[in-house]
Amino acid sequence: MSKTVARSDFENKAGYLFILPWIIGFLAFTLVPLLCLIYFSFTRYDLLSSPKWLGLDNYIEILTHDPKFIQSLKVTFIYVLIAIPARLIVALAIAMLLNTKHRFIGVYRTVFYIPSIIGGSVAVAVMWRLLFSREGAVNSLIGYLFGKTPDISWVGDPSTALGSIILLSMWQFGSPMVIFLAGLKNIPASYYEAAVVDGANGWQRFLRITLPLLSPVLFFNLIMQIIGGFMTFTQGLIITGGGPLDKTLFYQLYVYRRGFELFEMGYASALSCILLVIVAILTAIVFKTSNSWVHYESKGE
Repeated sequence: MSKTVARSDFENKAGYLFILPWIIGFLAFTLVPLLCLIYFSFTRYDLLSSPKWLGLDNYIEILTHDPKFIQSLKVTFIYVLIAIPARLIVALAIAMLLNTKHRFIGVYRTVFYIPSIIGGSVAVAVMWRLLFSREGAVNSLIGYLFGKTPDISWVGDPSTALGSIILLSMWQFGSPMVIFLAGLKNIPASYYEAAVVDGANGWQRFLRITLPLLSPVLFFNLIMQIIGGFMTFTQGLIITGGGPLDKTLFYQLYVYRRGFELFEMGYASALSCILLVIVAILTAIVFKTSNSWVHYESKGE
């Protein structure tokens, strides 16, 4: 009995030892920073002097007297509502094209994934700004195809700047594409064969077989893309600088400006806490509604 207890105690200690690096990382890089963020959100803190307790003043100022907060939230919501569905649709379409047997299919998958590796970099953002500028390649291509070159900077015009960044987001479809591709490969081919025998066309097979069986993967991709969408920063900073007329002032860019340009770290922390609550609420809504559209075979649905 004593040997069994000693062995169990040893295994418990060994288990804790193996997960110790994760525990240290979680405490150092997640829990402690989160607690500091919450504390600083109730203070006036400029990174140079000690924080001064303000209570709810930062939150009151944000919610009642800060028009840029509303604008940045509006821009980010528009971006998420348009860019995320568009990216998922493109990713799923490409994944279905790549879910075939072909001699060079591995090469094609690698090529399509490359934009996601480099897509969030500063270099790509600079390239995108040049492509959609007044003298950029996009205008040159339009002039070549239609005989008249537009006299417009797509990233400098208030009506098209956000759309240009949304196009960049759609181009970065590699990560959800790979996940969709893995999900497609888990769907038995016999289901499609039976559907063909029953006379189902391609669209019916997609709606009745692919989408229901792929819904857990779609659910995961949707959650991850929503979180990533609200964290958009580099594109707004490098391509447009938040302009023109704050039409691309993403929420994270506004947090950066208040924290690191105006040195209002307490105010920026309050903005970050509000964003955390917003993302948590949206995630909870998606989870709550998932019972009506996510199909799990283990449930016997």
